[in-house]
Amino acid sequence: MRNYLSIDIGGTNLKYGLIDHSGNLLFKRQLATPTEKASFVAELKKIIAAYRSKIFGVALSVPGQVDSQRGIVYHGGALPFLNQLNFQKLIQLEFGELPVGVENDGKAGALAEFWLGVLQGQPDSAAIILGTGVGGGIILNNHLLQGSHFQAGELSFMVNNFQLSGNDKLVGMSCSAVKMVERIAMKLNLPNKKDGIAIFEQLNQKNPVAWEIFRAYCQRVAYLILNVQSVLDLTTYAIGGGISSQPLVVKIINEEYDKMLLELPLVKQTLVRPQIKKARFENSANLYGALYSLLQKVDQNVVADQGGKF
Repeated sequence: MRNYLSIDIGGTNLKYGLIDHSGNLLFKRQLATPTEKASFVAELKKIIAAYRSKIFGVALSVPGQVDSQRGIVYHGGALPFLNQLNFQKLIQLEFGELPVGVENDGKAGALAEFWLGVLQGQPDSAAIILGTGVGGGIILNNHLLQGSHFQAGELSFMVNNFQLSGNDKLVGMSCSAVKMVERIAMKLNLPNKKDGIAIFEQLNQKNPVAWEIFRAYCQRVAYLILNVQSVLDLTTYAIGGGISSQPLVVKIINEEYDKMLLELPLVKQTLVRPQIKKARFENSANLYGALYSLLQKVDQNVVADQGGKF
């Protein structure tokens, strides 16, 4: 059994764990993401060194513009100190010819679902990750769509309300799960403006103010899915991100999508309705997806056994 170290580098937390080549997570740990490059590199090397003798490779999920073939982050998104960092070179200089894989976080989320989640067996599908912004990963003809500049699936930068000004025009603002939670918390004068659990308690108690904001949010996500669907003609969308653990989210997105079709009979008659499902993986998604990206490069037989055709 081959084990790999998978690392998910987020804007707030850095998660890591050992996963075998069949997708069994052996353990997972978490720490705060360092805020500057020197301490980040030191922490990364410390983690890898602790498991070097037990692993066949290192897989990383990172935000931003990522060249997964060369292992380079051109733009680190929420972590600007990652700009132009060549993870493959950095790790192999320290630890020798250890296989290294690097993947964008939204794409890693899609790969996790395609490998072992709700996108299994769906050659044309996508993951939409609802968080601070809106991440995405698109599978076409059993291949992850990278794009000419490694930026396919950056759904946050779509415009969905041109009447607003500045960044408020963008999907990353209007479909931000974090901002939706904050808006409800402010309206209800809740002490913690980031407490998603408290917000869903209000929703489960049928609070009308919370429901008005939440349903409008789900409607905007439904419109986003329709816009993507009209271009790509996919079969299935996996809704991920921490908020997706709440059953109400996917339920109401589906309701709003169906209401939209009733209002747009031409669309209903023309476009096949895709399935909209809760992603299987939540906080561990990027660990699995980063590993699957690495397996494409170093363990093709295992990938083929799992049904992937990358």
